[in-house]
Amino acid sequence: MDPLADIITLLRPKAVLSKLVSGAGNWAVRYSEFGHPSFALVLEGSCWLAVDRQGPVQLKKGDFVFLPATPGFTLASDLETKPVLISPDTYWEVTERRHGDETGEPSVLLQSGYFTFDPVNAPVLLNHFPDLIHIHSSDAAIDGVSQIIKLIDREARGEFPGRDLILERLVEIMLVESLRSTETDQNFRKAGLLAGLRDSQLAAALRVMHGDVSYKWNVAKLGRQAGMSRSAFANRFAKTVGITPIEYLLQLRMALAKDMLLREKRSLSEAALAIGYESTSAFSTAFRRSTGISPGAFARDTTSPSQPDNQILSFGRQF
Repeated sequence: MDPLADIITLLRPKAVLSKLVSGAGNWAVRYSEFGHPSFALVLEGSCWLAVDRQGPVQLKKGDFVFLPATPGFTLASDLETKPVLISPDTYWEVTERRHGDETGEPSVLLQSGYFTFDPVNAPVLLNHFPDLIHIHSSDAAIDGVSQIIKLIDREARGEFPGRDLILERLVEIMLVESLRSTETDQNFRKAGLLAGLRDSQLAAALRVMHGDVSYKWNVAKLGRQAGMSRSAFANRFAKTVGITPIEYLLQLRMALAKDMLLREKRSLSEAALAIGYESTSAFSTAFRRSTGISPGAFARDTTSPSQPDNQILSFGRQF
């Protein structure tokens, strides 16, 4: 009955890369849209981050920033400096990156990294996350997040037994810690699951949907769980989460179904029953309407995502 944990589990984060990034003198670098999640913890100094479609933010020592689906952005000592376009080729097998003056004393030092989400469900589920999460050094959540980033760096750079498993768990913890602890209004301007969970009445409805996804929920029943009238609940849910309650339930069911078919190798009838469809035909119709493909074709033709291409991992195209 934990919606946030359910969504993160379905995103299946993995393949973590971590590196140190520093800057000296006057410098600015420009990165094109990446699409994978990336993060940075400011270890020393400060710099500016200007993310596409977002206002610029100043990152100071102790700050943490997380981009769930990294768009294009500029990182700079000041916003007046013309940025240099960074090619991913320059990141080939590099574990530390310097921007600006190669020999000068660095004015900023960041521990940055990126990882991947499962592409099967990421396009839909990431719509519920803010585009940018900025946790300030003064926020209560920063201590936990910074410790996790240090552990991620240690594991990512080493060849320890169980490394991949530990990295996956650490990233999951980082996601939960940063997403649930970010309370500033700027991080919740975007409608979605996190905004819904901040509303205690909507959160009650979200928890019961996640707790029993196969139940025959309707708006009236969910409204009662939230302690609201049908119309008041429907209006507030749509405004806060960005879609109607039934659309959210359908998205959740289809995400779970795709995971069952692809990861758990369940039959169509098993998947249908698990998410609340009494017949395979009804499930197939709903699945095709939602995804544009039949569940049988999805299970047969979709390749189970593995580690990303080695070239992408080596580029480490973040910050």
